[in-house]
Amino acid sequence: MSSLVKKSILLTKLIKHANCGTKRLSSHFTYFPDNEKPVEGDTTRMNMMQAINNAMDLTLKNDPTAVVFGEDVAFGGVFRCALGLQEKYGKDRVFNTPLCEQGIAGFGIGLATAGATAIAEIQFADYIFPAFDQLVNEAAKARYRSGGQYACGGLTVRAPGGAVGHGGLYHSQSPEGLFAHVPGLRVVVPRGPIAAKGLLLSCIREKDPCIFLEPKILYRSATEDVPVEDYTLPLGRAQVLREGDAVTLVAWGTQIHVLLEVAQMAEEKLGVRCEVIDLQSILPWDEETVCNSVKKTGRCLIAHEAPLTSGFGAEIAATVQEECFLHLEAPISRVAGWDSPFPHVFEPFYLPGVPRCYHELQRLLDY
Repeated sequence: MSSLVKKSILLTKLIKHANCGTKRLSSHFTYFPDNEKPVEGDTTRMNMMQAINNAMDLTLKNDPTAVVFGEDVAFGGVFRCALGLQEKYGKDRVFNTPLCEQGIAGFGIGLATAGATAIAEIQFADYIFPAFDQLVNEAAKARYRSGGQYACGGLTVRAPGGAVGHGGLYHSQSPEGLFAHVPGLRVVVPRGPIAAKGLLLSCIREKDPCIFLEPKILYRSATEDVPVEDYTLPLGRAQVLREGDAVTLVAWGTQIHVLLEVAQMAEEKLGVRCEVIDLQSILPWDEETVCNSVKKTGRCLIAHEAPLTSGFGAEIAATVQEECFLHLEAPISRVAGWDSPFPHVFEPFYLPGVPRCYHELQRLLDY
């Protein structure tokens, strides 16, 4: 065999090995399903997309004023959350809108102030920014500026957010911190199917307009036995998913599964138990549950996908510092996305995954 052929074969093997070694996985977490059911009764296996669809189905069935609208929702939407709803309830109640987020929000505000139940879908949370003026200056202020004479509490804006594994800078952002600065809105992020159905039904029935941010990577990767009947979960209340006394770990959405894995590793490798709290509601957020936990553990780690600077973790850290200062055994820690546009090929290095969070946990314990 000639030297040239040998070199060619070797080069082919090297390229194949390099390609295998750099293959990017579609997720950076292990999913931890909920085992506790919020209500008794029959359940059915659903992923998060199906649970959201089920919540909207129940709303359209029981509320004749309810409508679902947004870009491409007539055929189910790009993530299929509205699949089959137009066929079931007709084109007057489930319909497409023009490619105009400001118009979608403005139309929803008009419907809600007129007394209808409006469920608007923004195709990606990254494109909700053109609607920012409508949501911040109109929806959030309607009840206040009218002295309670009218409101648009019948408005729920759904938007897929967060990292998905290949979204890049225009399809991976987490804008919850931006909306958390707006009095009059409620901002909610579910962690899985059971939570998504109960929280979405609560948002739809809430008297204040709600921003419901759905971690898009969980649509199909998160599967649970979801109660068939109608149920709601309280807004503004966090949930303790794992009890412990070493460190309080706080997150929401996809990131809660990262911290559950970190807590599991800490127990196996370090022999310590961490308390894991899913905030669920960003605005308002459950200060009492978080602060009571930190007073018990003396340490707090907050993780979110959004950039570090002015991320919602900063608000939690400030409150914990004020309320729990004399109980703290170490500085409050935040693990978040970097202060840069969301990258594409370097997404695994951008996300606050298990290695980064576990390393920070070790630092807190060693302080």
